[in-house]
Amino acid sequence: MADGERPGRPPGPRGHWLTGNTTEYDADRIGFLRRCHREYGDVFSFDERTVFVADPDLAHEVLARTNHSFVTELAPFGNRPDVDRAAEEAEAWMSARRTVWPGLNRAAAGAADRRTVELFDTVTDATAGREVDVLTVMRDFTAHAVADYCFGADAAGIPALLAENLDVTAPFTATSFQFPAWFPLPRHRRFFRVHRRTVETLTGIVRRRRAASGPPDRDLLALLLAVDPPLSDHTVTATLRGILMGGHGIPAAALVSVVRELALRPRLLADLRAEPGDGDAPPTARLPLAEAVVREVLRLYPPVWLMTRTAHADATVGGWSLRPGDEALLNPYLIQRDPRWWSRPDEFDPGRWAAGCPVPGRAYLPFGAGPRVCLGSTLALRQLTLATSRLAQRFTVESPNATTAAPRFLGRLAPAGLRARFVPRT
Repeated sequence: MADGERPGRPPGPRGHWLTGNTTEYDADRIGFLRRCHREYGDVFSFDERTVFVADPDLAHEVLARTNHSFVTELAPFGNRPDVDRAAEEAEAWMSARRTVWPGLNRAAAGAADRRTVELFDTVTDATAGREVDVLTVMRDFTAHAVADYCFGADAAGIPALLAENLDVTAPFTATSFQFPAWFPLPRHRRFFRVHRRTVETLTGIVRRRRAASGPPDRDLLALLLAVDPPLSDHTVTATLRGILMGGHGIPAAALVSVVRELALRPRLLADLRAEPGDGDAPPTARLPLAEAVVREVLRLYPPVWLMTRTAHADATVGGWSLRPGDEALLNPYLIQRDPRWWSRPDEFDPGRWAAGCPVPGRAYLPFGAGPRVCLGSTLALRQLTLATSRLAQRFTVESPNATTAAPRFLGRLAPAGLRARFVPRT
């Protein structure tokens, strides 16, 4: 091979002749990826259609080319026709994003502070100092918060539907091998049944609200319905569904990691209590320490620890070739713990986010980047910051297994099986 010439596919482990790398990967996902990163570099092959990327500049390059050379992660059972359809719908989706942005920006997110705190208090007060599964509690909070933000008084039933959506997608994250959609598995039938009911439910709310008379509601759906020219019911429903799904499981997973860190660090809990607020009302000023805790949790334990982009056309990543339908899996977890970009990368240190401290922004990707950066990132960061502050203000956090609840690298990254008691302060 001539100097400077590179093969079409990046190097990677050969794996088993029949199962490839699936068995080893599923047994220890992050251990497998760390080893491959050390042995093969920042871009390596998993199989003939999948490459992993652990370099911030290359990750940004792929994210910036989304909607053109790449499309976002496909639903379960995605295939080549779905790639084509995703590319065709990208322009409509970007138009919807621009429409909904005023309802998710900093001012709109801040206007929901009081309601966020009310919902958080309701959910945590219901634990009454009992030992609980933290993920269940935080999913309950985030489901109610995002449903209320999107639908206001019409949110009844949505949190339960969101929980069911998480349940039906969980089996697809437990293994990297998937049967085709036509295979008659119970989990396939349940997935399609819940998906259909979700779309029908959201569409029904949209149509009832559109037909209603009276003063407009103050929620995200109202903003979408006020657009001129009007958006189709399909576009409104699809936009709301994306926001609901992203605003439920992802922040809930982040809050589980927050609870674990607070249980392990009583001193940090005390420092958060000392941060100025506004009595029992939502704080009117920023909460720099609580926000720093959230940002550091998102660095060490990004709930979206892998981001998938599918090549829509022939593309390259770092000089390596991808064909249409190939997947590039970007790894924020490895990037955000790489000593090339971060000092003391495995150490939990909210102080690195203090004002004036330099942070390698391109190596920080908890919400993605590029044209498909997380639409609700501002809202999520605000809700996480308020919940962190409120938890510290009102409770002492006790956990019997905080030291042993290791991160679980399946769907959304969170400490597995974390249990805790939120003991009210007297």
